[in-house]
Amino acid sequence: DVQLQASGGGLVQAGGSLRLSCAASGFSFDDYAMGWFRQAPGKEHEALLCFSGRDGSTDYVADSMKGRVIVSSDNAKNTVYLQMDSLKPEDTAVYSCRRVLTIMCPVSYYYNTDVWGEGTLVTVSS
Repeated sequence: DVQLQASGGGLVQAGGSLRLSCAASGFSFDDYAMGWFRQAPGKEHEALLCFSGRDGSTDYVADSMKGRVIVSSDNAKNTVYLQMDSLKPEDTAVYSCRRVLTIMCPVSYYYNTDVWGEGTLVTVSS
């Protein structure tokens, strides 16, 4: 059974940091890239970045997140992490991860996902 579960969200003050986790079951991050997304209240989903577990590369980071995120993975735990720093109130959103249908990240990775799990809420207070 293929599943993804994001966790690690919570309430943080502006300027703080959070590390989100995306745990996978039923497949390996070596075989699929992963995309991180978020949806702020009343807004559309926003694609944040794509991560390839095969070579550890992070691509297509959204302008809104550049310079503030680091992605890593733990193959033994089959988990991808999203470290977010210098958080702003406008980062408040539900964050989720999705499986990309290729090993490496295509330009249009956000159109090439098939599995996504329940997101985790990040609230940044001013």
